[in-house]
Amino acid sequence: MSKRIALVLGSGGARGYAHIGVIEELEARGYEIACIAGCSMGAVVGGIYAAGKLDEYRDWTQSLDYLDVLRLLDVSFRLGAIRGEKVFGKIREIVGEIDIEELSIPFTAVATDLTNQQEIWFQEGCLHQAMRASAAIPSLFTPVVQGKRMLVDGGLLNPLPIVPVVSSHCDLIVAVNLNSTNQQHYQLPVIERTPALKTRFDLMMSTLGSRLPSFRRKGGEDDELLLLENLSEPVPAEAINPWDQRPPSAVEKAATPKSASGSRIADLGGPASLLELVNQSFEVMQTSLAQYKIAGYPPDILINVPKRVCRFFEFYKAPELIMLGRQIARDTLDKYERGDV
Repeated sequence: MSKRIALVLGSGGARGYAHIGVIEELEARGYEIACIAGCSMGAVVGGIYAAGKLDEYRDWTQSLDYLDVLRLLDVSFRLGAIRGEKVFGKIREIVGEIDIEELSIPFTAVATDLTNQQEIWFQEGCLHQAMRASAAIPSLFTPVVQGKRMLVDGGLLNPLPIVPVVSSHCDLIVAVNLNSTNQQHYQLPVIERTPALKTRFDLMMSTLGSRLPSFRRKGGEDDELLLLENLSEPVPAEAINPWDQRPPSAVEKAATPKSASGSRIADLGGPASLLELVNQSFEVMQTSLAQYKIAGYPPDILINVPKRVCRFFEFYKAPELIMLGRQIARDTLDKYERGDV
């Protein structure tokens, strides 16, 4: 059986941690990853793997809890809720200063140029800048300005970049799609965490977008302090249960968008903030685009991770998502190697 593969890692926010589990399973079975193309979190994980630093990155992400993730939120008021300097500063610390052409295997990071309305492939130049541009999720992370170009998440045009590896002359193309709408039998493993802190994290994320105008008067480091001050507030006992029927607080009411008729979107099971609304819309678009990419250039092996397993911003769930990615990869590769697909 041929072992030399071209690996395609798709976009999907925090679900991108599943890529780590997929890579672990591929390596455990003796597959040689000969080249990588990635988009958004796929570009981040793929670039870090190509730089030989995936173990360090995995250890760091698995150590993050709710508070750690919140402390990485450097609030911004320019075209995104988060500047991303803390997150990508840590990634730069892990990877170091290295250019793409210095990597041990060919690597492509896909971004979107909003100015010229086109897809951009980074196949040379600064690895860190390429990953940062590819992962600039609209509304969440601020865009990357490069000359006259404004670069954002590659998932806007190509959430599963198969084309960059088609001419790689590898034996197999393995693609990891993080926006699958099937695979209903897979569930995210359960890791117990403090309920009160989870409630606080969810509230902070759901209100971040709608409360940005109130932060605007402060500016600078005070924004982060104001955001984190809420963590010291006591959490009502009833708030520990996310299914409680208590009346919404003043903050929660203010954070819930209203339609033109005045009814609350959240009452219909929809997003609880403008930030989540934009990102859910983005994910719907990515799901559709990924299906077109798969139909146009079918990979030899397609590993489907269901998008329902977590929300785009749940970056504290690395341990669960890595385990899930490995489980799905194991099942998919078993079927392939038996000839069932």
